[in-house]
Amino acid sequence: MTQTQPAPVRPSTSPARAGGPNPTAKLDAVVIGSGPNGLGAAIELARAGRSVVVYEAAGVVGGGMRSGELTLPGYTHDMGSTIHALSLASPFVQSLPLKDFGVEFVHPEFPLAHPLDDGSAVLLSRSVAETAARLGRDGPAYQHFFQPLVDDWAKLAPMLLAPAVRLPRHPFVMARFGLPALQSARAFVERQFKTVAAKALFGGVAAHSVLPLEWRGSGAYGMVLTIGAHANGWPVARGGSQTLADGMAAYFRSLGGTIELNRPVASLADLPPAKAVLCDTSPEALVRIAGNVLPAAYAKKLTSFTRGPAVFKVDFALSAPVPWRNADVARAGTVHLGGTFDELAESEHLAWEGRAAPKPYVLLVQPTLFDPTRAPAGRHTLWAYCHVPHGSGVDMTDRIVAQIERFAPGFRDVVASQRSSGPRDLEAWNANLVGGDIVGGAQTLWQTLARPVLGTNPYATPVKGLYLCSSSTPPGAGVHAMCGYHAARAAMKRMG
Repeated sequence: MTQTQPAPVRPSTSPARAGGPNPTAKLDAVVIGSGPNGLGAAIELARAGRSVVVYEAAGVVGGGMRSGELTLPGYTHDMGSTIHALSLASPFVQSLPLKDFGVEFVHPEFPLAHPLDDGSAVLLSRSVAETAARLGRDGPAYQHFFQPLVDDWAKLAPMLLAPAVRLPRHPFVMARFGLPALQSARAFVERQFKTVAAKALFGGVAAHSVLPLEWRGSGAYGMVLTIGAHANGWPVARGGSQTLADGMAAYFRSLGGTIELNRPVASLADLPPAKAVLCDTSPEALVRIAGNVLPAAYAKKLTSFTRGPAVFKVDFALSAPVPWRNADVARAGTVHLGGTFDELAESEHLAWEGRAAPKPYVLLVQPTLFDPTRAPAGRHTLWAYCHVPHGSGVDMTDRIVAQIERFAPGFRDVVASQRSSGPRDLEAWNANLVGGDIVGGAQTLWQTLARPVLGTNPYATPVKGLYLCSSSTPPGAGVHAMCGYHAARAAMKRMG
C-alpha cells in the first residue's frame, strides 16, 4: 500500500552524539531497520506513547519480508520469508490490528508435505489425529506425544518466544516440552518412531534449525514448528509478504511514528538525538555503527558470534503447477524434499563441514496454489532453497532442480523463468543475512541461551540507551517480531 512520507528528521551533527543515545533528547527512540523486529520495536514504543522514528536503508520497508517481480512481469515473489510459521503464535503479532491495514493470512489446505521415493507422501494436517492416521503404526506415538503439547500451545508459545534465561510462567508445561526438546532430532525420532515416513516428516521440520540433526537442540526446533503447524498453521500473507510489512508500517504511522526510507546508518552520529536507539541489525553491524562507544570486550563478543550455514535460493515463474508424482503434494504450502531422515541428516551435516551436498535437503514453497493474486491467471510462482556452507560460492541451481525433478518428473518443462540467489546475493540484498545466514546466527543450544551474549537482558548493550533487537537476540529467527517487542519493553523499562 502507498504511504505519504512524513517530512524527514534531520540527523544531528552535535558532538554529543559520539557518546551514544542522549537521555535528555525530545525524541524517545530511533529504530535502525524496518524488518519485522524493527517494526515490532517501533510499534510497541509508539503505542506506549513514545515518539519514534525508523531509519531504513532500503527504499521500502520490510527487511526480510519484502516482495518483488524477480523473474517476469506480473509474478510477485517473496524475496525472503513466505511461510509465516510463527506469526500466529506470536502474542505481539496477534495484538496488532493487521486486518484494518490490509493484511490477510491465507492457509494452505495442509501446512506441509514430504514426498518419498516410492511415490508416497506424508502430509501434516492441522489436525494431530488426522496426521497420526496417515503415519500407520507410528500414528499412536505421534498423537500421544504431540496432542498434549498442541493443547498447551497457548501457554507454551509465549514462553518459547521469550528470552530463555527467565523463570517460566507455566513450569510444568515447559518441563513437558523442555526435557524432550534437549534431544537431537535423531535421538528424538529413534525414540519415538519406527517408520521411514514419520522419521522423514519430523527430520524435514527439524532441519529448519539449520543444525546437524545429530546436535542437541535440533529436536527442539522440529517440535516447535510441528506444534505450531497443528495449533496455528503455516500461513502466507495474501499478495506477498510485502503486504505484512506494509501493514505493520501503516499501523506504526497511524500511531504517529515516522519512517525514513533510503537512510542507511553508518554511525550513531547519523541519527537525531534520542533517549534510546534500537538496532534491528546484525551484531557485526552494531559494532560498525557503535564501535566507538562500545566497550572492547563486548564488541569482541559480538564479532565472535557464531554464524551457521547459508542458503542458496531459486525463484521460479511457472507456466503450470508443479507436476508432482504424488498429487497430494500440491495440497500443501510447504514441501520438504530429500527422502529419508538419513539423507536429510547427511545434507545438513555436509553444510557444517564446508561442503555442498550432492543431493541437498530442499525447502520448497508454492504460494500461488493458495494465493492466486501473486501471478497471472493459471500461472504460478515457486521458490526453493537449500543449506550451503557459510558464504559459499557454489551454484546449487541444477542440484535444486534435480531434487524437484526427482519427485516431480517434468518440472523443467513448466519453468518459464528462474532466478538464482547465492549467499553473497542474499547479503547484498539484506545486510542482516551475513554470509547468507538467514537465521541471525547459528541456532545452537548455547546460542539459544547466549544470543548474542549471555545475560538476563540480552537486548541491552553496556552503552546506556543502546539496544539490539534483531533475530540475533531471543527468541531468534521467524516472523514473530518478538525480538523487537522484548527490546522495546527493555528500553521503556530503563526510560522509566
